[in-house]
Amino acid sequence: MKVVRLDHYNLCGSRDQLESLCLFYTEVVGLTAGDRPPFEKFGYWLYADEHPVLHLSESAQGSVHLQSGEASFNHAAFSCTGLQEFERKLAKHGIDYRVARVPETETVQIFFSDPAGNGVELSFPDG
Repeated sequence: MKVVRLDHYNLCGSRDQLESLCLFYTEVVGLTAGDRPPFEKFGYWLYADEHPVLHLSESAQGSVHLQSGEASFNHAAFSCTGLQEFERKLAKHGIDYRVARVPETETVQIFFSDPAGNGVELSFPDG
């Protein structure tokens, strides 16, 4: 067995929080809401091209969530193109971000947080 790529990641929250996250990841990050199997719980699948890379799922009532700072999750990263366009979009939405460059490559990384405080990285290999 070997891992070949990241399939998706899942964020859970209240229905209101999912609506906010869906809007953020479609309007700001550029993912597309698409088909999702008819699970019992409410949610969204957000796609990059033809692949559902982010699943948004309604939390079960009474579920226990870690308090801020207790989890080890730092960020999810998306490979992107169009660095200047994304920077304009983030500025338009008033989103603070940090830019970093990967040593010995041309890759530029943009780091920011989604409305739930989850870290997001947009990686531009052609910086």
